[in-house]
Amino acid sequence: MANENANRFLRSYNKIEAQLKLLYGGKATQNFTDLVKRCTDVNITVRRYESELVDYGKLRNAIVHRTAAGTDLFIANPTDEATQNIEYIERQLCRPPLVTDVFKVKKMASVFADKPLLTAVQTFAETEKKTLVVYDHGNMAGVINSYFLYRIILQRAAAGEDLTKFLRTTPCGAVLDETILNRYRLLSAAATVFDVFEAFELRKDIYAVIVTENGVVGEKVLALLTPSDFPVINHYIESYNAKTF
Repeated sequence: MANENANRFLRSYNKIEAQLKLLYGGKATQNFTDLVKRCTDVNITVRRYESELVDYGKLRNAIVHRTAAGTDLFIANPTDEATQNIEYIERQLCRPPLVTDVFKVKKMASVFADKPLLTAVQTFAETEKKTLVVYDHGNMAGVINSYFLYRIILQRAAAGEDLTKFLRTTPCGAVLDETILNRYRLLSAAATVFDVFEAFELRKDIYAVIVTENGVVGEKVLALLTPSDFPVINHYIESYNAKTF
């Protein structure tokens, strides 16, 4: 078909341009190259393909001529490689993989809010995890972090309290502390693998990324990713970004 590549190229170009305007909140008339450069600070895919996108902005102007009637007239046809490449970038930018698709829901270390703290200690020992999700009627009420629990136990021991009694009679929900959640990043189910990658990149001090339906406490946890998952995330992104042509 005549100009098939030009049609495909322009289709992906227009989708990329629209996505860049959404990312940056750009004006309808904003220059494509300017959009690309501004979006490098807010999107990892744009950052990876900045030079290619700038080149494709110039290529778009070379293959399309806007007539006085307002229609597009193709004056050149891009190569198969250029067409496939811009379609590839468009898929990553406009349809990136969701973290819940890549990391399927798996059993997470958890306890119930009405169970005694001894249950949390036992769960930490059995799972060797550093974070327990605390559920109350099926939804996340908060988290118990192992380091935070150590501090509580130390304070009680220093005060001369009976630790056995404390652990057996204190429910897990009673020690939840909202400030602990500051060391976690909550994301919604719409979060992509790139969002999780950037969460760990921007906050080196977070214990984990917690994914719920809307990214808020009080919902069921869909995924909990810790720094130990970061190599897998990084490898996935590197593989996802590997060109196949």
